[in-house]
Amino acid sequence: MKNVLYIGNNLKNKTSNLSGIQTLGPLLENEGFRIHYASSKQNKALRLLDMTWTCLKLFKKVDVVLIDTYSTQNFYYAFVVSQMCRLLKLDYIPILHGGNLASRLRSHPKWSKRIFENAKYNVSPSMFLKEAFDNAGFKNIIHIPNTIQIDNYAFNIRNYDAPKLLWVRSFSEIYNPQLAVHVLKEVQEVYPNATLCMVGPDADGSRKVVESLAQKLNLNVKFTGKLEKKKWIDLSSNYNVFINTTNFDNTPVSVIEAMALGLPVVSTKVGGMPYLIEHGVDGLLVEPNHAIEMSSAIVSIFENPNTRNTLINNARNKVVKFDWNHVKLIWFKALSSN
Repeated sequence: MKNVLYIGNNLKNKTSNLSGIQTLGPLLENEGFRIHYASSKQNKALRLLDMTWTCLKLFKKVDVVLIDTYSTQNFYYAFVVSQMCRLLKLDYIPILHGGNLASRLRSHPKWSKRIFENAKYNVSPSMFLKEAFDNAGFKNIIHIPNTIQIDNYAFNIRNYDAPKLLWVRSFSEIYNPQLAVHVLKEVQEVYPNATLCMVGPDADGSRKVVESLAQKLNLNVKFTGKLEKKKWIDLSSNYNVFINTTNFDNTPVSVIEAMALGLPVVSTKVGGMPYLIEHGVDGLLVEPNHAIEMSSAIVSIFENPNTRNTLINNARNKVVKFDWNHVKLIWFKALSSN
């Protein structure tokens, strides 16, 4: 049995969705791995202190350290923890999250080299980031996709009488939630009965801005706040198009989940999205921050039922490969090799 220390943001609050540590960790535990976690501290300084202290406390008891690695401030957590692992002669595996992480390779080349070149492996959930790291000269990159348990996602047949748009993400500026409201406004020019539901926690105060915009445009947008996964999946049966409005992205689990549920996806063409969705084959991709183009793509889904059905079926067939029963075999190999 492998003993694993998982370093990440193990937070349970109203301002964040489930993170990698909260999804992958329990899946590995269910497969017999003994997982230790850090950290659930809300304060960022205390969180970093807890991460480093846990490394010191457990370094003789664990075989490998997993480090959720992001492109924002959490990048520095990964740097500190990875360098401590080097000092303690502990194998560590960064898991590469965040569509803007590739920019860190350019803005922090020395720090990036210290983190990623000395890792046992770097795990990239998307081919987008794997390609970026390959091009930057890193040789120890392996692709392990974000995973779902496909049996938890009922493939529903939906009614397409009017657009019922679903948006699921944290309210954060980088995810451009305001675009969803502008898109609804444009879609209502063609389908006056179109609706929009936005699901997710308020990460940086963006929700108030979006609510004000909806009120200004006289649009009735439903805001649910943060929902447990099962609740938003149940809610999704009332909607018929999934929109992803982000300006930066990697391979978001919410989009994979939408594809599994039989929701046609219309997404901005940023970051890892073209590596997840093939335009016109299993989803539709549009330029970022372009309400008219996204609304036109949504309208096309309603005007072309044969194309719509093809997109839906191809998407479901694609994400079956993301099922844990497939993905876990790659994780077993990565965690078990010497």
